[in-house]
This record gives sequence, C-alpha cells and structure tokens, in this order.
Amino acid sequence: MTQWTEHELVQVDGTEELQVSSYRPDGTLRPYVTIWTARLGGDVYVRSAYGPDNGWFRRARASGTGRVKVGDVERDVRFQQPVEDVHPALDDVYRRKYAKHDKSIVGTVVGPQVVGTTLRLVPQD
Repeated sequence: MTQWTEHELVQVDGTEELQVSSYRPDGTLRPYVTIWTARLGGDVYVRSAYGPDNGWFRRARASGTGRVKVGDVERDVRFQQPVEDVHPALDDVYRRKYAKHDKSIVGTVVGPQVVGTTLRLVPQD
C-alpha cells in the first residue's frame, strides 16, 4: 500500500487548507473544493463540516477516488472510512491546528457529529 511521504505530510501540517476533487465516472475530475485537513501520524483526513449531504462529500463517497492538492503536492487518493477509534485523537489535531479560529467554526469539524463525515485520504501511485 502506498503511503504519504514525509514531505507530503509536512505540507499537510503546514498548510491550513487543501483542495480536494473526486473523479467522475468518465474519469474526469470534478472542480476542486477547498477544505480543512488534518494529519494524524502517517495518515491524512478531511471532514465535512456541513454534514453528509454536502456535495463534495457525497461525490467523494460515491466515487471512492479523487485528487488532492496541498502546498506543492498533488496526489491521487482513495477516500476511505477511518477506523472508529481515530476520532478523539483526530478531534485534538483539528482543535490544535485551527485554534486561531473561532471555537464555533472549529466546532463544525470536531465531535460526534462528524464521525460519519470523516474520510481518510489514502495516496495512490
């Protein structure tokens, strides 16, 4: 299985947002959406702040594959549901990374309401 390189993980840590897109059935990319992201260990995650009906999230789940851009990195990814026990630690990462933002905004990407709208980004060759 392909993993993120240390350079790519540093880009995720040092960049507040990434751009995410999913592939259409015909193999073309949809327009990119800018979103907050978090690194936990060697994994990269995104969360839908506006629930499971948010367009980018629905399309990512349906497609299963897409592309991300963060810093100087551009990579094809698979969208996977993370393991259950990752969420408390991931909440902490989001809180620390986005601490300069109002707590009400950060609250949209932490807590039990985002467990079902969290995706692990798995890099592809």
